[in-house]
Amino acid sequence: MDKKHLTLDERRAYRSLEDVVGCKWSAAVVAAIKQGVTRPGKLERYIPGISTKVLNERLRRLLDYKLVTRREFDEKVPRVEYTLTPNGEKLANVVEQLHELQREHSSILNREAEDESS
Repeated sequence: MDKKHLTLDERRAYRSLEDVVGCKWSAAVVAAIKQGVTRPGKLERYIPGISTKVLNERLRRLLDYKLVTRREFDEKVPRVEYTLTPNGEKLANVVEQLHELQREHSSILNREAEDESS
């Protein structure tokens, strides 16, 4: 490897990624929207432990990074829905892969712990 350090653009890209994905709950929100849970109240129920305030903060951040879109419906009882943008879909796929990796890793660690205790 000839490169001695990350370029400024690479550092900015990683910082942006950390700003979005590194926030607690962001991955869960993206994954839930990918599963078709699009309304704020349903997202809050779908993700146990997330508060309304935190959910709204995460949705705003995802909107700022253009990973989700917000659609308001002008009805008798107004409603809002969130959907993933094409880049949000890509992020959701990465989140799914990371989740699978975590499950596999946990499974390996659990087997090793069982072997050690036997």
